[in-house]
Amino acid sequence: MSDSNDVDLDVYGWVLEHRTADVDALAAGTGLDVDEVRRSVARLRASHLLHVSPEEPSVAFAVAPDTAAEQLVAPLEAQIREQERTISGIREDLGRFLPHYLRRRSAGDALEVLANLEEVRGAIHRASLACTTEMLSSQPGGGSRIPEAMQEALGRDEAMLKRGIAIRTLYHHTARFNGPSQAYVAAASVLGARYRTAHELFGRLIAFDREIAFIPLNDGSHGAVVIREPSTVAYLCDIFEQTWDLASPFSAAVGQGLEEVAREIHETIIRLLAAGLKDEAIARRLGMSLRTARRHIADIMQELGAGSRFQAGVAAAARGLLEPDPSVPSAVRMPPAVEAPSAAEVVRVEAVAVEALPVAGVPAAG
Repeated sequence: MSDSNDVDLDVYGWVLEHRTADVDALAAGTGLDVDEVRRSVARLRASHLLHVSPEEPSVAFAVAPDTAAEQLVAPLEAQIREQERTISGIREDLGRFLPHYLRRRSAGDALEVLANLEEVRGAIHRASLACTTEMLSSQPGGGSRIPEAMQEALGRDEAMLKRGIAIRTLYHHTARFNGPSQAYVAAASVLGARYRTAHELFGRLIAFDREIAFIPLNDGSHGAVVIREPSTVAYLCDIFEQTWDLASPFSAAVGQGLEEVAREIHETIIRLLAAGLKDEAIARRLGMSLRTARRHIADIMQELGAGSRFQAGVAAAARGLLEPDPSVPSAVRMPPAVEAPSAAEVVRVEAVAVEALPVAGVPAAG
């Protein structure tokens, strides 16, 4: 059987030239099967591409495609306009309640608790619209960021950057291994945003104009605390600045050098192990999954020849790994086993797209 698209084109062209929809004449003129011609005429009439005379059914006219498209699209556009009017009415109707909602707190309230993700997103959106100078954010976790959420954040950030707002964001180093994060940073950097990464971050934070800050609730929910008290907001921004100064400009993992990344991961984990942190806390501090953190810990303990965390701490202290002298190059301080990661370790650092632990509260700001 012929392709229906080709059949329709043949029938449309024949009717355009001969101005008739007589099935037998069409079949004879196009060399098509009568049933194929009949079905094609039905399709073309349904698409408004053929108009058959009501007085004389054998007389038909081919309709211009743009005219047919307008006839089909007109009712859809009418529906869209009606839906837009409905949406506008809903927003206007519910907007009357906003002053009452906002009056539940005075403008000078230092803290506001947002109990769910919808309230958090709405508050961040309003803060971004009101922002006039800068947005600072710390986004722990380096992988598995949801592309849809990143696209939404990119739209918000783009609007702010076009208004001249300065945007700076801190990620864990593990974001360098995540494709969506790399694409997001590349797109936003072109617009003027700046990004840096560190092995450790102090937590999740979004601050606007150094006047309002969002931090996650500590109850495992998706809520957040909005802080407006000037001294507290300034303190959080100072912590951001200190971390920013020590962080590295965002680049793909290969650009930094896989051996350097692996070495820094080991150095940081050794220090956190010696401080007594549990596996879960180490994973959270480094923005990697618990499984990946435990794999690094096992490698380090094997390299140090330690059977326990206590032995690992003793071995690390004996090798001068816990309190290094800043004046001594790291190549001198590091023992061969820790200084030079194995080829397998380098490949693993490159291959693992480290998934971020779920951090309750403030959604990603980009």
